[in-house]
Amino acid sequence: MKKVQQDIDDWVTQYKIGYWKPHEILARLTEEVGELAREINHSYGPKKKKPDENAKEIGDEMADIIFTLGCLANSLNVDLDDHFSRVMDKCYGRDKERFERK
Repeated sequence: MKKVQQDIDDWVTQYKIGYWKPHEILARLTEEVGELAREINHSYGPKKKKPDENAKEIGDEMADIIFTLGCLANSLNVDLDDHFSRVMDKCYGRDKERFERK
């Protein structure tokens, strides 16, 4: 994730505005998650698109979330590699017997 965070930082820091405030980025993240939810609902749920709505790629919506989350992490000096590693340690440690294996 270091490369993702670096790519985001390279793009953001070329502009005077820089990173938004954390609560502004969180609002944007919420919007992006909503857009993904809408696409999932259109593709797999009961709510179909209106005839005049453009099709969006689910993967693009996921990437928008990753970008926005990377902005939030960078703005708060959070190393996502470090924290993701901790989460995976929990999965393989504390939660290793939580679910039935194949």
